[in-house]
Amino acid sequence: MLTVTGLCKTFPGVRGLSDVDFTARAGEVHALVGENGAGKSTLIKVLTGVYRPDAGELVYDGTPVRFATPLQAQQTGISTIYQEVNLVPLMSVTRNLFLGREPRGRLGLVDLRRMHREAEETLAGLGVRVDVRRPLRELGVGTQQMVALARAVAVDARVVVMDEPTSSLEPREVRTLFGVIHALRERGIAVIYVSHRMDELYEICDAVTVLRDGRVVHTGRLADLDRLHLVALMLGREIGEVGREGLTRFSGSHAVAEQPVLAAQDLTVRHRLADVSLTLRPGEVLGLGGLLGSGRSETAKAIAGALPVDTGQVVVAGTRVRTGSTAAAIRAGISLLPEDRKSEGIVPGLSVRENIALAALPELSRFGLVDDARVDRIVDTFMRRLRIKAAGPLQKVGELSGGNQQKVLLARWLALHPRVLLLDEPTRGIDVGAKAEVQALVDELADDGLAVLLISSDPEELIEGSDRVLVLKDGAVVRELTGDAVTEDELMRAIAAVPPGGDDD
Repeated sequence: MLTVTGLCKTFPGVRGLSDVDFTARAGEVHALVGENGAGKSTLIKVLTGVYRPDAGELVYDGTPVRFATPLQAQQTGISTIYQEVNLVPLMSVTRNLFLGREPRGRLGLVDLRRMHREAEETLAGLGVRVDVRRPLRELGVGTQQMVALARAVAVDARVVVMDEPTSSLEPREVRTLFGVIHALRERGIAVIYVSHRMDELYEICDAVTVLRDGRVVHTGRLADLDRLHLVALMLGREIGEVGREGLTRFSGSHAVAEQPVLAAQDLTVRHRLADVSLTLRPGEVLGLGGLLGSGRSETAKAIAGALPVDTGQVVVAGTRVRTGSTAAAIRAGISLLPEDRKSEGIVPGLSVRENIALAALPELSRFGLVDDARVDRIVDTFMRRLRIKAAGPLQKVGELSGGNQQKVLLARWLALHPRVLLLDEPTRGIDVGAKAEVQALVDELADDGLAVLLISSDPEELIEGSDRVLVLKDGAVVRELTGDAVTEDELMRAIAAVPPGGDDD
């Protein structure tokens, strides 16, 4: 139904896709997998008309095509269900289902009665029974996702792209979704299925394509690829390639205190975290492992108060911290360096000086007046300590390299003298030299007694930089690696749900 050959897409300074070949066949559910930054979203956006490729060919049902808009792709026969519901919350369920294709009566007026009737029938077929006249925003997220699914399959598409479709669904709704996918397969519709959940992939998918760094590293029948090898392909590792010997950094060598400084207990967020507990001691680097979507970032945000929890508690040095409050977490000594430094970290229009001092301003002010001399001393100290390369403290941080931007963020939080530092992908998107400097700094901070939580998609970085590792899957802790078990092999086995030291069947 849909074939792409030699697809290339480049963004400023980044190669999004490189010579990608991909085929979605009629009556087949094709898994598209890869870690964050692998190119999945870019490929989907090219297939659905959001992006235009720089090179390569798209062939739909035997005919070369080039989509200028998502609407054109949809009218051709390619429909998409996005992870984030992309409907109109103020409109009714019916209006959302028929948006852009409203049936009309004899006088050219919209036939609302027919729309309501067909909307109820369509949703009933998916096991959803709601008042279709209600605004979409009044429904739960899972029901909204089912409405998006109903819209996607109701437009007579021949190719349906599902991007993390179960992320907001209850188990009952997941079973309904799988029933719909089976029906689509029987009707000869090609389904492209994007998910990080292994159980789902092996239950519903026929074929798989693995992307890494914008390239296809594997394509074939999913049944021919066991879970452990699938994880290895996604992470870019070989089974048995690296053990504990030959490590070049300080894994497991930090002087760790006996009493924990941080204890997170039974953190639960609906659809995102399930009873996550961990402890972190002064001088320790605790790694959080798992695939994209496993709950790593959500755990860090829940601890830092950036993600409200349904149940659970966070305790720092014996004192309970109010959850859901970043201010309370900061006062308790918790600092978070977020994964997306551009949208959640730096303020690109402000100077290096202003970005470093931002979080510490309450401590650097008196009666509403900032002590500029103290600010200058702190900024100068951290620019020298972290070796931040800039024309000067007044240069805009948006003009710096990615590595130096990351150092500015680190300086901002270190200026608060935290007890616990949460690092979410601290070396992503920076060059090799800057990466080594950040890694060395993490070791130095731990040696100085700081408690560090390290999240990384790079198995080597995670294993070599951590004293122990908690592995998450589907928002829950599935294994803890300690001592000689802190190896890449055991990490991949834990992610793939293979018993320690065992083989995947």
